[in-house]
Amino acid sequence: MSEEKTTTDTELEETLDQQDQNEKGSAEQPKEELSREDQLEKEVAELKDKQIRLFAEFENFKKRTAKERIDLFKNASLEFCEAMLPVLDDFDRASQHAESSSDEDIRKGMELIHNKIVSILELKGLKAMESSIGNHFDTDLHEAITQITAPSEDMKGKIIDETEKGYMLNDKVIRYTKVVVGK
Repeated sequence: MSEEKTTTDTELEETLDQQDQNEKGSAEQPKEELSREDQLEKEVAELKDKQIRLFAEFENFKKRTAKERIDLFKNASLEFCEAMLPVLDDFDRASQHAESSSDEDIRKGMELIHNKIVSILELKGLKAMESSIGNHFDTDLHEAITQITAPSEDMKGKIIDETEKGYMLNDKVIRYTKVVVGK
C-alpha cells in the first residue's frame, strides 16, 4: 500500500505540475498578447505625441518667419534713412540760415525742398523726435554728451539743450537725441 500511495501521490503531483504548467502557458499567452497590445498602444501614443509636437513646432516656425518677414519689410528702409540723416541735418541747418536771409525766394525754395524731403522720409516711417528741452533725461530716447550746472534747482536731471535731433523708424530709435543734462 505504501508503494501504491507513493505512485498515486507521484501521479497526482505530476498531474498537478502539468496543470500548473498548462495554466502558466495559457496565462503567458494572453500576457504576451496584452503586452503586445500595450506596446502597440504605447507606440501609437508616442507617435501621436510626436506628431502633435511636430505640428506645434511647424506652427511656431510659420509664426516666427511671418513676424520676421513683417519686420524685414518694416525696416527695409533702415539703411537708407540712416544714410539720409546727415543730409537732413545739413539741410535743417541750411534752412535755418536761409530764414535769416533777406531773399524771400531762397527761403521759400529751401522750405519747399525741406518739406518734400521730410514728407518722403515720413512715408518710409522716419519721424523726428520732439524737442525734449525741459523734460527728464530718458536713456531710452536720449544720449547725454555732457552735464553742466543747472541754471535753476528745478532743472537738475533735466535736459537743458539738444545738440542733435533724434529719429525713430517705425517706433524704433535709430538715432538717439544728443542732449546736455543739468546737474
